[in-house]
Amino acid sequence: MNIIRIVIIEDHTLTRMGLLGALEEQDNFEVVGEAATGSEGLKLLEDIQPDVAIVDIGLPDFDGIELVQRFRKVQSEGEGAATKVLILTMHHQEVEVLAAFAAGADSYCVKDTDIELLVEAVSTTAEGHSWIDPAIASIVLEQARKGHLEGTTTTNYKGELDAVTIHGLDPDKAQLLQTSPLTERELEVLELIVGGHSNTAISESLFMSMGTVKTHVRNILSKLCASDRTEAAVRALRAGLVK
Repeated sequence: MNIIRIVIIEDHTLTRMGLLGALEEQDNFEVVGEAATGSEGLKLLEDIQPDVAIVDIGLPDFDGIELVQRFRKVQSEGEGAATKVLILTMHHQEVEVLAAFAAGADSYCVKDTDIELLVEAVSTTAEGHSWIDPAIASIVLEQARKGHLEGTTTTNYKGELDAVTIHGLDPDKAQLLQTSPLTERELEVLELIVGGHSNTAISESLFMSMGTVKTHVRNILSKLCASDRTEAAVRALRAGLVK
């Protein structure tokens, strides 16, 4: 069993303790560090290099978005490991969601989510896939429906502009989809992905095992040439696969 090493960067002590307790109940999770500020968290990520960092968006010295930006710069210079970042927030505001992804966050989760979803979010993120809380997935997908994601700019907490770009299907990828079309079952799963459903919810809705759901999701990502669920949902919308 592969152990997922986790760092929690959260300034509220009770919230941090609650996360620590909930995560360490999982056999394959190990919390290897905690921090209460952005500066402490950044140093912790550089020193420990965990598999997943759970980062609160509202840290006291500099916010979670800036922390992600600084850490991604360290990683790009070859000094950081392939740590994945899951942003944690109380807010559902569009500018925060898009700015977090523009900064380089891998996943986005709200604080009041169920522990089952948090566990799924951490596991999915550790596997190298983006995870978006169903509570805020509609924000990203609504941008796709409006056709605003390509070239959309958002403002981070420092007043700097960030761009969020998720491309549609180019001709080569469209041809690939024609060569390997989605099955009827995959289309059913895709529709639920677009609706912001988690793997657990998809499993319950379609009466299939979690392993089967994950297989369908992997096939969908492959056929749509998408790196994560959000990109798959956006491309599905633009290609007219779902409405």
